[in-house]
Amino acid sequence: MHPVDVLVIVLYMLLMLAVGWWVARKASKNAESYFLADKSMPWWVIGIAHGSSGLDVSGTMWFVTMFFIYGVKGVWLLWIWPLFNVIFRMVYLGTWVRRSNVLTGAEWMRTRFGKGLGSELAYLSVVVYALVSVVGFLNLAFQGIGRFIKPFVPWDVQPHSCAVVIVLVAGTYCVVGGMYSVILNDVIQLVLKLAASVIVAVIAIRVTTAEQLAQAVPAGWDNLFFGWRLGLDWSQLIPPLQERVYGPGGDGYGLFGLFISALFVKGVLVSMAGPTPNYAIQHILSTRSPREAALENLVMAIVSVGPRFLLISAIAVLGVACFGQDLAQMGGKPDFEQILPKVVAGYLPVGCKGLLVAAMVAAFMSTFVSTANSGVAYIVNDIYRRYINPGAPARKLVVMGYLWTAIVILSGIAFGYMTDSIHGVTKWLTSALVPAFVIPNVLKWHWWRFNGWGFFAGMVAGTVAAIAVIDMPEIVAFMLVLSVSAAASIGACLATPPESMELLGKFYTTVRPWGFWGPVFRQCRAENAAFQKNGDFYRNAFNLIIGIVWQIAMVAMLMYLVIQQTDRMLVCLAVFVATSIVLKFTWYDRLGPGEMYMVDAPDTGKT
Repeated sequence: MHPVDVLVIVLYMLLMLAVGWWVARKASKNAESYFLADKSMPWWVIGIAHGSSGLDVSGTMWFVTMFFIYGVKGVWLLWIWPLFNVIFRMVYLGTWVRRSNVLTGAEWMRTRFGKGLGSELAYLSVVVYALVSVVGFLNLAFQGIGRFIKPFVPWDVQPHSCAVVIVLVAGTYCVVGGMYSVILNDVIQLVLKLAASVIVAVIAIRVTTAEQLAQAVPAGWDNLFFGWRLGLDWSQLIPPLQERVYGPGGDGYGLFGLFISALFVKGVLVSMAGPTPNYAIQHILSTRSPREAALENLVMAIVSVGPRFLLISAIAVLGVACFGQDLAQMGGKPDFEQILPKVVAGYLPVGCKGLLVAAMVAAFMSTFVSTANSGVAYIVNDIYRRYINPGAPARKLVVMGYLWTAIVILSGIAFGYMTDSIHGVTKWLTSALVPAFVIPNVLKWHWWRFNGWGFFAGMVAGTVAAIAVIDMPEIVAFMLVLSVSAAASIGACLATPPESMELLGKFYTTVRPWGFWGPVFRQCRAENAAFQKNGDFYRNAFNLIIGIVWQIAMVAMLMYLVIQQTDRMLVCLAVFVATSIVLKFTWYDRLGPGEMYMVDAPDTGKT
């Protein structure tokens, strides 16, 4: 590292310390200040923070590897997470979530399932799932930052040791600042990320040519579309990649058409379930109204895709052009997760290297503090304040936030020492743990008969199944977890009575979902002849299709820009502009001003 690069990183760390000190007092007023920043931030700031939280070092390293191997077809592998779930939240689910006006996802259970035993169990199942997922994502973040930082450290230390140092700095920042520190770090991170992305993209375009890339990759690598089989042949260029793609124990993406079809079905189900009970739902609940919740997700969709995939494309292109032969000579099983740090360490100029390292550290801090803050919100609000000390004063809740933030972070470090592969943790999170959440959460929105007992049974069965299928292939694990969760959800629901019609009517008239709510609608109509059901299903479905095409075009446009295929880039740009215009008329203009004023009264606790 050149002294200039070190200076850039040090200046970033000093800036974070100053921000943490500045927001500590604001965050320490009460639980809502600590966990939701008083619901005072503008929607576009929360959207930037939400989008920036999705850019983590581990995910970036994984996507760089996928783009390196699969080329522009790697766009479709975004559906592994799936990233298009933000489109569902933008189009309709964000407004549904925000209308509940609660503090956490577990607290939301009471608006749907009431206060009986089934509701309490549903409530606790969300808390348990949230804590398991938070530790899992902290583990992933821990793995990524250690592997990324290691090449820049002049001493012979293990990646985990590097990660611990960064985690402790991020943890201190998170403990004192709460949600305020999360949001401000994310905004700062966006500035760094955007600058680094543009600089690295310019470098990639200047030092490579389209002809050079064509010689370094197999035929079809630059093609967005695909057939039933993948059809990429790395055997003559980088033999270990051929083994990685098609060999036993490899990625298993050879039947690409089948795999992507399965991913799409999985992605739609995961997206229909709504935001997971971590920082995804915390950001939505931090907005000031349902309308702003929808707009926040629009900003997130742009921020989480634009700068991130410009950077990913540039790093991958530099890796193909400059590091491909090194991988080919390694033999055996080379560590593809080192593509990102190796390219940064070896091929970026003075100053840019420090800026990019600072941006990646900021990305890590963003994801890390967002995840830790959301997990602690469940412990303090949904366990301590609900069951242990309901009358706890505001200051006591903030102190508990400090304590449990430290405990959650240390748990993430401990589990980080137990795992070795970013790819392995990613596969488990996306193919097992996330599906455990799907069926109960899809049913809670769309089926009136679903009750707290069914939710509890589905969440518990799905989470246990997710832990049991750690070593199974992705699709098998996904289908098994989904089946177990579905059977438990529906079986327990039908074996127990439905929730009261009074509770369901209140939920239906407040949240206004569409789906199978016939009996509840008839009850509401009998009480109020002017009441109308939500008739937006077909418009929402149309906007979802347009939104997914819009997002794919945005990512592909950036990839084609970096690999210097202007004709294809312009086609993607035209699709992006056209779908943006459509969404303006069919989505934005229909948000409605009437939903702008559902805001908490400042100090009364009322709405």
